[in-house]
Amino acid sequence: MVFLDLEQHLVFYGTYHTHPKNVLIHIIFVPVLMFTLMSILANIPLSTSNVYLNASTLLSSIYAVLYILMEPVAGSLLAPYVVAQSLVGTYCVQRWDGGFNRLAAAVQVISWISQFVGHGVFERRAPALLDNLVQALFLAPLFVWLEVLFMLGYRPELKSRMEAKVRVARARLDAKKAGKES
Repeated sequence: MVFLDLEQHLVFYGTYHTHPKNVLIHIIFVPVLMFTLMSILANIPLSTSNVYLNASTLLSSIYAVLYILMEPVAGSLLAPYVVAQSLVGTYCVQRWDGGFNRLAAAVQVISWISQFVGHGVFERRAPALLDNLVQALFLAPLFVWLEVLFMLGYRPELKSRMEAKVRVARARLDAKKAGKES
């Protein structure tokens, strides 16, 4: 199934994230964005009898399952974290009324600005989400998790294949951009 093609997704996402400082910004802020998004989505109930059955729980479960299907080992390590973000976010929303929602929204804004600055200053190109919003938002948490694992020596053959394909794809993007600027 093409949707679950890890390398294809990593090359797409990696093409927009080649500068080490931008990658670091994403490693820091993507988990923050995910936690605050899960917290905000906790405000959308799917059940009247259980506050933990909400849009956040549903989305985190979907992410967890798809991450495991795409990359069984890394996905299995990331899945509990993804689901825990939803549960902790729901807990915080329930305990701190609207105050936590306002904080989560403010952190979302700051985190998005940081990511756009990373793209503008270091990559000098628009972020991936402008070309494929769903893929960028879905893949970002897995991508930054794999970046961390690659730094620790995880699956060096996958990292090498991905980096080679990213160089080719990035060269195409740069050539296309240069053609538009001429």
